[in-house]
Amino acid sequence: MRRIRMIIEYDGTNYSGWQRQLNAPSVQETVENALRRLTGERELFIVGASRTDAGVHAAGQNAHFDTECRVPADKFAFALNTMLPPDVRVRASMPAAEDFHARFSAKGKEYRYLFYNSPHASAMYRSLTAHVMYPLDAEKMDREARLALGRHDFAPFAASGSVVKDTIREIDDVRVERRGDFVEMRVHGNGFLYNMVRILAGTLIGVGSGKLAEGAITRALESGSRLDLGVTAPPQGLTLMRVDYDADGGGAHKE
Repeated sequence: MRRIRMIIEYDGTNYSGWQRQLNAPSVQETVENALRRLTGERELFIVGASRTDAGVHAAGQNAHFDTECRVPADKFAFALNTMLPPDVRVRASMPAAEDFHARFSAKGKEYRYLFYNSPHASAMYRSLTAHVMYPLDAEKMDREARLALGRHDFAPFAASGSVVKDTIREIDDVRVERRGDFVEMRVHGNGFLYNMVRILAGTLIGVGSGKLAEGAITRALESGSRLDLGVTAPPQGLTLMRVDYDADGGGAHKE
């Protein structure tokens, strides 16, 4: 039995998210079905690093699976890409240590949130951006975003109904930049709560548009109240860019 690691890119528009669902298409199920056809192993399952939501994309999702198939590790990507739909691609496949775990070995993740800031929505970028029609002050958004830097209790940034016990996370890099009609937020941390990045993005929309006073993030972290923050930004602007691991793939990590 061998363990194989994959780096997967997908457009999440037509999927209910990464995680397998009973009555809706998921990225996990799509890749698993292709792997089962390729290997002939009916009980093959894959484990992903991040359970992205419906409509959320990935440029660098990581996953692993165990197999007895003798296809060379680096050739799985080529073989799978002949079987997968065009909105899912395996960017790389490689051998992994027996103790490598796509989720629990991860040390950090980077997400991008992309706003299309124009009076009119884009036809070409509608599935990869969140449209904001009123002007956004990217410099003000960048200042606000940096208030999230450091190790904090991010409970106010968790979606309602989240059951995670530990809400302490550390953000070590975050920035907001404008490129023409696009306003891009990038955030890197050791882990993220459910909807945390989308709530951060929604708060930045509020601050950047003047609907929320600057310092909303600090107020929320001090008060612990979700009411100090902005709306939850829509899913289509969010992309998982990469997942970080130690060189040997070991170690544990909070999701």
